[in-house]
Amino acid sequence: MRSDADGDGCAGADVHLMRAGYALDAGSGCIVDARHHALAFLDQAQAAHQLVVSDRARDLTELVVSELINAHKHAPGPASMELRITSRAVEAVVWDSDPRVPAAQPADPVRIGQHGLEIVKAVTEDLLIERAPIGKRITARIPLSDTPSDAADRR
Repeated sequence: MRSDADGDGCAGADVHLMRAGYALDAGSGCIVDARHHALAFLDQAQAAHQLVVSDRARDLTELVVSELINAHKHAPGPASMELRITSRAVEAVVWDSDPRVPAAQPADPVRIGQHGLEIVKAVTEDLLIERAPIGKRITARIPLSDTPSDAADRR
């Protein structure tokens, strides 16, 4: 996991082929809505740019979006999600107004819940957590292929 106060370190040299933003309601259906937005976004990107999006990438995108949005349920105020795609990865960016930066907790086999950040770190190619002028922004990058990158292997 990296932390970067100067902008989006996850963007790298890849060009974003497509972006979409969504305002999130704190209601009980926001996780389901975010997952539906993510899958529709991937479908649209595949059709518009002839991208190959593996089943693994679809599943992991749904999982990551779910975990990042679930964490927002504990933050006060508004939140948003942006999805971006390059020729090789999808990025899920979640912003909320809570300035507290999350941290993975130490391993505890009896702890119930609060494993979301650990899960996201384990399945993403790159994870960036940064403070925003108001709140924080979390950017998670998921490769489109079935083969994890060297960066994911190093973690």
